[in-house]
Amino acid sequence: MPSETGMRRRSPLAPRQRIEVFSDARRGSGGVRMRDFRLTYRLGKSWMGTSKASPSLLLMGLLAGCAAGPNYQPPPAPKVSEFTAPALRETGQAADPAGAAQTFDAGKTLPAEWWRLFASPQIDALVKEAIANNPDLRAAQSALAQSRELLRVQRAAYLPTIGAGFDASRSKNSATIAPPLASNASIYSLYTAQVTISYAPDVFGGVRRQVEAARARVQAADAQADAAYLTLTSNVVQAALQEASLRGQIAANQDIVGAETKLLDILRLQERLGEVSAAEVAAQESALAQAQQALPPLNRQLASERDLLAILLGRYPSEGPATEIDISSLELPRSLPVSIPAALVEHRPDVRAAEANLHAANAQIGIAAAARLPTFSLGADGGSNAARIAALTSAPNSFWSLTAGVAQPIFQGGALRHQQRAAEAGYAQALAQYRSAALSAYQGVADALQALQIDADALQLAVTADRATTRTLQLTEAREHAGEISASALYVAQQAAQQSRIALIQARTSRFTDTVALFQALGAGPWAVKS
Repeated sequence: MPSETGMRRRSPLAPRQRIEVFSDARRGSGGVRMRDFRLTYRLGKSWMGTSKASPSLLLMGLLAGCAAGPNYQPPPAPKVSEFTAPALRETGQAADPAGAAQTFDAGKTLPAEWWRLFASPQIDALVKEAIANNPDLRAAQSALAQSRELLRVQRAAYLPTIGAGFDASRSKNSATIAPPLASNASIYSLYTAQVTISYAPDVFGGVRRQVEAARARVQAADAQADAAYLTLTSNVVQAALQEASLRGQIAANQDIVGAETKLLDILRLQERLGEVSAAEVAAQESALAQAQQALPPLNRQLASERDLLAILLGRYPSEGPATEIDISSLELPRSLPVSIPAALVEHRPDVRAAEANLHAANAQIGIAAAARLPTFSLGADGGSNAARIAALTSAPNSFWSLTAGVAQPIFQGGALRHQQRAAEAGYAQALAQYRSAALSAYQGVADALQALQIDADALQLAVTADRATTRTLQLTEAREHAGEISASALYVAQQAAQQSRIALIQARTSRFTDTVALFQALGAGPWAVKS
């Protein structure tokens, strides 16, 4: 008889795998031999029969500390000492409620709730409602939550996967085929319970690069959520200021229309008395009509601003806020904190998003490089199969297998090489986009600082012009009543006064709106305070 050692036998119920089960009297356990992959058997023998580590395992352990592709290096902060040349430290001032000088405090950070600097409870309430209800902000926050969950999904690749299964079947074999069971029964039941474990060691760091890219996408989503927050709060304040400005302009025009109407009534009375000509009355009628024509466009702009404000608050246009803000009730911030130029790239959400996208693009190079290298896999499964459920716990009915594999791409038409080159080009694109975002950020701050300087000068000129035209109109009206000049001269004075009044309201508004623009350009928000 052949010796027991090495004698092959067929298990009562062979699992559906390409393995050969043999008896080994020396070890007293089952062994597994792969038909066409000797490396699997060698690794399995090392795992089962010796305490010394396999050279292959040692090599995999050493390689596990590596990661394909270049390590990410953040771009250095721009070496810029000032936002403008020459540096601006203070604006001019004007003899007006909104004409106070504004100073730029370099190296300081704006408060998280920067809109409170305007000392307006109405604006504060509007901003808080927008933060709580705006759908765009909620979408950005949901996108951030989604990216965090996808990062957790990606991290799961570090761990092995475990599965379990149970099958039950009832079969009848043909009489011309040997029965699969030792009992030689042609009709039989088969129950199989099995647990499978698989693991892909991250030898060349492809998974680590994928996790790195996913983490960078979380950072980008976080920055985009901050950008949505900054855009929303800025737009709400800007819309409230524009609405207040339009209300002021409408009120000024209505005052002018009222004055023009009174003057027309006087001229018509004088015409009936023969003191003025019909041409002078017609000129005043023209002046009144022109003043009235300025109101519809202003009312249309006001309606648009109120609709915009309602949408920002998460309301329908028909549910717009009842709050009406008077521009004269607002306090112009006099001390404006301005962060150092080097910190702008950390405060601006759009620049942070561009930097995170650059990080993700760098990780994509490593992912593409790892795809060109060998991949390793380890697996194990075990279980039991029997003709009766109660027999599943019987040792003779058990089976198990251990597997290991390695795969190396050899020829794919150059696809993997070009995929890596594409990733490198994507990194170059992301780097250029980051630089563009940084330059735009510095431009935005410089433009806002210069605008505030110009706004102060423009307000002083508008105050001077308004006072001059108002005085001229008063003198002209007195002379016209005295009959010294014609109504056409009064019409010219009225037009000048009307235009200067509107220009003064717009100049006041510009100081507030450009202050908001500076806060937005500086990336004001909770993240800036934390950084």
